[in-house]
Formats: sequence, structure tokens, C-alpha cells
Amino acid sequence: MKIAVASNDQSLISAHFGRTRGFVIAEIQNNKVINKEFRDNTFTEHSHHSGVHHQHDHGDGGHNHSHENILNALRDCEAVISNGMGRRIYDDLLSVNIKPYITTERNVDNAIELFINNKLDDNPNLGCRH
Repeated sequence: MKIAVASNDQSLISAHFGRTRGFVIAEIQNNKVINKEFRDNTFTEHSHHSGVHHQHDHGDGGHNHSHENILNALRDCEAVISNGMGRRIYDDLLSVNIKPYITTERNVDNAIELFINNKLDDNPNLGCRH
């Protein structure tokens, strides 16, 4: 199984999923991390790499359209971990069978270990409503 952890520096978890510089992808087998890679976030228009910050219509129209790239980019992951994310992406991740975690844990490696041991906190109420 693979999980994605939103991170700007591969050490600390990003405060916001959509604005992260990238994702630490941890491949887990037999409760051990067997591989880690970093995927730059070129998938969201909010990312630091895009160079341009776009205004979005956050109404109900085009519900999945703006998240299609990120959902496809993380489709091989069973879970994503961040310190915050909008309700729409949270629901969109669930709709493609990727479990989102909004955690208070700040360290990437600690969060991965907590996830492996079924001890990672999940606080969907900490998500933002934009």
C-alpha cells in the first residue's frame, strides 16, 4: 500500500493540502516502509510551483473539475495525510476511495509510523470550508 503525506520540505506536514509543495509517498509492506519518494505538486493550481494563483468559483458548479489532476496523481495511494484541507477535496478523495486524514501531527515520519500502527489522529472538523 502507498500513502501520501503533504509536505513542503519532506520533514514537516503541510498546513494545507492544496498549497503543499509536494507529497512524500511512502510504500508500506508488512507494517514497514519499504520505499519513499517525493512527488512535486504540479497538480493543484494553488501549489507553490504553479507560479500563478487562480481565483476559483467555490460553488457547486464543476465540483470535481478542479480536483481531477490531484485525484489522478494520487490514485495509487490508499490514504493522504495533511494538517488541513478544504471540505471539497476531502469529499472528493473519499469518492475515489482515498482516505484523507487531517492530523495534528506535524512530523512526516511520525505520521507514517502512527498510520502504520493505526494511531494517527483524524480530525475532519479541522478542515476549512472554502
